[in-house]
Amino acid sequence: MKHSITNATTHTLMVGDCRDRLAEIESESVHLIVTSPPYFNAPFDYRNLFTSYDEYLSLIDAFARESFRVLDSGRIVVVNADDMLVDSRKYPIVADITRLFLGAGFTYRDRIIWRKPEGYVRISRRSGVLVQNPYPMYFYPDNICETILIFQKGKFDYRSIDIEVRESSRIDVTEFNANKWNLSVWDMTNVLPSSKLEKGIAAFPFELPYRAIKLFSYVGETVLDPFCGSGTTLLAALRLGRNSVGIEVSEECVGIIKEKVGNALCVR
Repeated sequence: MKHSITNATTHTLMVGDCRDRLAEIESESVHLIVTSPPYFNAPFDYRNLFTSYDEYLSLIDAFARESFRVLDSGRIVVVNADDMLVDSRKYPIVADITRLFLGAGFTYRDRIIWRKPEGYVRISRRSGVLVQNPYPMYFYPDNICETILIFQKGKFDYRSIDIEVRESSRIDVTEFNANKWNLSVWDMTNVLPSSKLEKGIAAFPFELPYRAIKLFSYVGETVLDPFCGSGTTLLAALRLGRNSVGIEVSEECVGIIKEKVGNALCVR
């Protein structure tokens, strides 16, 4: 799908369940998806949000299948997720998301580990078990990582991009090298729970969608976030000259997203 460069970008927030609102988006009209689904019943953020793990996986399955429909051929989905410890049971969310996206028709392109500062251990503070019982079989690690999964719909046709668009989207190699984007481990500081705008929201850092948008989309294209939370993906798209569409089920987040994106945001 070829396009030309324009100075104006559009940014739309659709309020509601992504399973309903995704159906309103035209097939193959999105060039990149960057998102972080709710963490399954995370004790600090989403306790008892889902009645069962199967209910959670049903949401992910619907998200994966609709993502395949709305995404243009050859394009990328970036999903930030992590396995979750709930009531002493660890759920293999990263593996199940991968399984469901492959089942929806995507190919597995890669994964990146997002490593947080070592001083930040919030939910998975489990190493103390071994300290109290310094014997084999008592070890559980404290988790400071999340997984960034990368899926692709078919093969990308590099010749489909006009020279002008290609050049305007050139990646700054100095920035790329200085911040070690080339590595499969990204060191990024997480958004603290006490953050003014993200308080009570499990938000990823601006740097995550910023990198994904630069690496996997061109200026003037459309970026979608079906679980947009506080609107970080929309803000990154705005600053990078991309259009954006966000879907958020919580009406409480609308004001936060408006504050982030400003007058460029259209809510419906």
